[in-house]
Amino acid sequence: MSTLEVFLLALIQGLTEFLPISSSAHLILPSAVLGWEDQGQSLDVALHVGTLLAVVLYFRKEVGAMAVAWFGTFGIGPEKNSNSFDGKLAWWILLASIPLGLAGFLGAGFIEEHLRSAAVIAVTTIGFGLLLGFADIKAKENVKVEELGLKGALIIGLSQALALIPGTSRSGITMTLGMMLGLSKDNAARFSFLLSIPGIIMPGGYLTYKLVSSAETVDWQVLGLGSVLAFFSAYACIHYFLILVNKIGMMPFVIYRLVLGFGLVWFLMS
Repeated sequence: MSTLEVFLLALIQGLTEFLPISSSAHLILPSAVLGWEDQGQSLDVALHVGTLLAVVLYFRKEVGAMAVAWFGTFGIGPEKNSNSFDGKLAWWILLASIPLGLAGFLGAGFIEEHLRSAAVIAVTTIGFGLLLGFADIKAKENVKVEELGLKGALIIGLSQALALIPGTSRSGITMTLGMMLGLSKDNAARFSFLLSIPGIIMPGGYLTYKLVSSAETVDWQVLGLGSVLAFFSAYACIHYFLILVNKIGMMPFVIYRLVLGFGLVWFLMS
């Protein structure tokens, strides 16, 4: 791939991984619409590493507190026998990620073979965009994250399995369910971002395994460029999204999804 293609794909991954507009769809579209070559497993790994580092670094205080409290639930570390909310939240995040892992393990082959198309992306982009708009309009914002409970966390976690279908958007569907359960837009986004950490680690680990097991040639300079660009664009995306979400809500992203979806329909029909 050319340096320009790597540059654009890294920016696309970083910007769309955490916005409710589907990163997988935006990474598939250049090859489906522009005829670009597939970026390959090695670049996929590099882009996942960049976005993972961005979300962990941005939420480093929350992740650190959750990790210490989680070990405390086993009687390990400075917070032994901890019953703090951070420990509960860590368990919620881990348990809510199980459905995504199982769905990816069982359905990845089918999705890769049958659902990575512009037609599927058009349908899911429009459908889940309308659902996001409905949640944005109807959001009650009367439930705190502490009140979400394991049941609410698992409901949001189950929705992640749908995000394996390109065009759905992992962040979009989890924010949608979070708002439907009563979380504020800001808290729905923050919970979605924390939930993305194991959500990125699982496919990233799978892609790393496939890369190590394959004979694919690795261009470390290209991988480094892609990872760094994905990191900075993802970090900026998280920061400014959290600033803007309470001011503008989700509707601009709903409009973008509808324009993109119907634009794809027009493209396919023509």
